[in-house]
Parts: sequence; C-alpha cells; structure tokens
Amino acid sequence: MTNQSLTKVGASEVHLQPVTHQGRLNAAGFRFALVSSRWNDFLTARLISGALDALERLGADESAVAHFRVPGSFEIPLLARKLAGAGKYDAVICLGTIIRGETPHFEYIAGEVTKGIAQAGMETGVPVLFGIVTADTLEQAIDRAGVKAGNKGFEAAMAAVELVNLYKEAFAK
Repeated sequence: MTNQSLTKVGASEVHLQPVTHQGRLNAAGFRFALVSSRWNDFLTARLISGALDALERLGADESAVAHFRVPGSFEIPLLARKLAGAGKYDAVICLGTIIRGETPHFEYIAGEVTKGIAQAGMETGVPVLFGIVTADTLEQAIDRAGVKAGNKGFEAAMAAVELVNLYKEAFAK
C-alpha cells in the first residue's frame, strides 16, 4: 500500500480487529521477590508497605512473597538479576529511593540502577519491575513514596502482577 492509499483509509474503514491481550490483576499462584535497599529506609519502608499491600489485595499468598534487603540502591540490580535467573520467582520487584544531592553521585547511581534493573529483565525474560523513586528533593521523594503522588511500590507490584498474568497467557504451551 502506498502512502497515498494510506491517507485515503479513514478510521471508520478499518475492519481488522486483533485480539488484545492484557494481564489480569490476580496474584494467586505466582511467586514474587522484593529487593529493597536499606538506604533512605524511612522512605523505602513505605514503598515496601505499598508493594506488600498491592500483592495482598490481589491475592498473593504470604509464602509466595520473599523480601531481600541490600545496603543501597546500587546493589539492587545484581541481586535482582540473580533472583530472576534462579527460576524461583515469577517476578522481581525492585524498591529504593535515590535523592539528588550536591554532587554528580545521583546521576551515576540512578542511571546505573535503572540500566541494571532493565538488563536483569531483558537477560532473564522474567519481569523485573522498577519501583525506585528518583527525586530531586526529599519532599518529592516523600510524595512519591505514598503521601501525595501515589506509592511507587504499590504501582510496581500492580505492574508485576499484570505482567506475570500476561506472560502466562502469551507464552502458555
């Protein structure tokens, strides 16, 4: 089809109706690993609470959720990669808080953590979710940890549940 013929096709003329696949929000029967940092614990604790709340609301069994603590956010991707590759978990949820300071340290840590978490999922094929709050100020971080702008831990856990269900549907044998 040429560009000219494409412009003649209006939305009302489209007849193709593909089957749309979307993951359900049901955590029952799936296994989840949470990896969280101890750094900025007063904020990360809210993310952990949010993630656990979401998993519980969506039917996860307590015995199907494991929580691993690492010293700081920089250590999250390595453990997430190992857990995702171990075959014991259907998804890994990464939780931490990185707040900008007065040095370039924030850019280095935030960038590498982001890349590492994405790489862990790409290398293993297991959903590895990004529940890391990156903020310019303490106030922004507090807001994103459940005070004003939602809870990134809750959101990451919801996404994990949706993805494991979608994977189950898309790759069922």
